[in-house]
Amino acid sequence: MGKTGLSVSRLCLGTMTFGNETDEAGSHAQLDAFAEAGGTFIDTADVYSAGRSEEMVGSWLKKRSDIADGMVIATKGRFPMANHPNGVGLSRRHLTQALDGSLRRLGVDCIDVYQVHAWDPLTPLDETIRFFDDAMAAGKIHYFGLSNFIGWQIAAVSERARAAGAPAPVMLQPQYNLLTRMIEVEVLPACQEYGIGIIPWSPLGGGWLTGKYQRDHVPTGATRLGEDPKRGMENYADSNAQEQVWEVLDAVEKVAQETGLTMAQVALAWVADRAMVIAPILGNRTMEQLTEALAMADVHLDAAHTTLLDDVSAPPLPEYPYGPRGVQQRSRPITGGRAS
Repeated sequence: MGKTGLSVSRLCLGTMTFGNETDEAGSHAQLDAFAEAGGTFIDTADVYSAGRSEEMVGSWLKKRSDIADGMVIATKGRFPMANHPNGVGLSRRHLTQALDGSLRRLGVDCIDVYQVHAWDPLTPLDETIRFFDDAMAAGKIHYFGLSNFIGWQIAAVSERARAAGAPAPVMLQPQYNLLTRMIEVEVLPACQEYGIGIIPWSPLGGGWLTGKYQRDHVPTGATRLGEDPKRGMENYADSNAQEQVWEVLDAVEKVAQETGLTMAQVALAWVADRAMVIAPILGNRTMEQLTEALAMADVHLDAAHTTLLDDVSAPPLPEYPYGPRGVQQRSRPITGGRAS
């Protein structure tokens, strides 16, 4: 986990569906299967299903006390859980209440990695950093991390923490997959500079990289886009209009055919071996999806297949400062390969 002594499994079990798309029995079944496969890293957040996700993880930890000590639990705070002006953001007041609520719902005395869910432009960084310093001193968290921060924000919080003699962030949770690689421009270099490990969310591009969506056929049925084609950043119309999306999907399908893997396993294996990546977050709705994902826990793509996927998915960049004209301004290549 970045520049720490903390070890986690190569895959992280995300729990955003718990309490909404997955009931308690199904959630506990997924957690059991994940643990039995050797998984040790679980990610949740207070706002997932308005706290129900944390409660389901907590009830499972209580039920599985035989293995609970071996689990690394990460959760997040920042967004509103109460309808009042101080019930949101990265202020000391709100984060104190959010952390205590997460501890209560999870049924633990200490959270391994507590993350701020997004940047807060209104709260001074020093206030947030001091909150984390005090929370660690109080034994409520072991480490702190960031989610959805961009490059300059990562640098700012890391440098402010260093200047204050306070603990710095050790983990970042960004979107990262074969269809969304722009973090390689500024975010990934910042993480490399400060030794921050990455746990990517949406490693399958909201389901696009599984191959289940077809060109010019609006999705229907029991999938996220089938239920809502306009859903979020993976909405069908925008992605369907991008020719590069279909070029990437063709390449993923080609690698799947040549390796005997599924398209989802190819996409997971690619992102799991990127520089600074600790563990992709699995966001499965069903046990079948989880089983498929867990089967690639020890899979690594060969150099030829990795290069094919790298080339076809490379994001278009301007000549300056990210192309050849800006090469002297960069200390590292923009695109990262398998971590050494």
